Amino acid sequence: MDKLLSAVLDAHGGMQNWAGINRITAQMSLGGPFWGARGWPEVYSKQTVTIDPHREHIKFEPFTAEGRASVLEVGPERVTITTADGQVIEQRLDPRQSFPSAFDAFHTPWDAIQVAYFTSAAVWNYLTEPFVFTQPGVEAQEIESWTEGAETWRRLAVTFPNSIANHNSKQTFYYDEKFMQRRMDYSPDVTGSPPVAHYTHDPKVFDGFVFPTRRRVHLHDEHGVANQDFAPITIDVNSIRVDRA
Repeated sequence: MDKLLSAVLDAHGGMQNWAGINRITAQMSLGGPFWGARGWPEVYSKQTVTIDPHREHIKFEPFTAEGRASVLEVGPERVTITTADGQVIEQRLDPRQSFPSAFDAFHTPWDAIQVAYFTSAAVWNYLTEPFVFTQPGVEAQEIESWTEGAETWRRLAVTFPNSIANHNSKQTFYYDEKFMQRRMDYSPDVTGSPPVAHYTHDPKVFDGFVFPTRRRVHLHDEHGVANQDFAPITIDVNSIRVDRA
């Protein structure tokens, strides 16, 4: 295992502890102008998010209306919109293939299944980082460091297999001297592959594991410098509960 990854895993709660959990429940809100441009303003305010930490399964509720939920499962990929008691309202297999080939950041609308897929795949990975880096088929290795203001951050280049639904396959993660994540770079396939610099803030310990509680998604230029004056997506975590087997 890469030495930086090993230190990061230990700093976030440790692999042995992670192996003993079976569910994570988070209270969070997602905001920013991105959702309105998809046709769904305020769709993710005050969400309860439940995930399986070891396989890609995530539920958001309420989704689009009280008494409704969205569920993403992988293997194969499927998004389902259900009632509170689990009755299926709508579902789609291979939802990633349904996104429009052309994307305009301000004018391209998505349907409910597409919104659910994009958000669910992203947030499952956010809540399982860095432990998802140890899953089968994931490759992680340290690359050259990055200077951000007066700080120097070490970086992991991570490649995800097709078996993990994510923004895109190749991503970069930045860590400070305490091995806390400070930033991640990616280019979502379904939004035209823009150069994203996603900053993570205010890490807190919940049930023995460290999670960032404030995330801000920005864009960066060809030199990797982010425009932190504009955040098309914001994520704020109010609380997290970790359940053990």
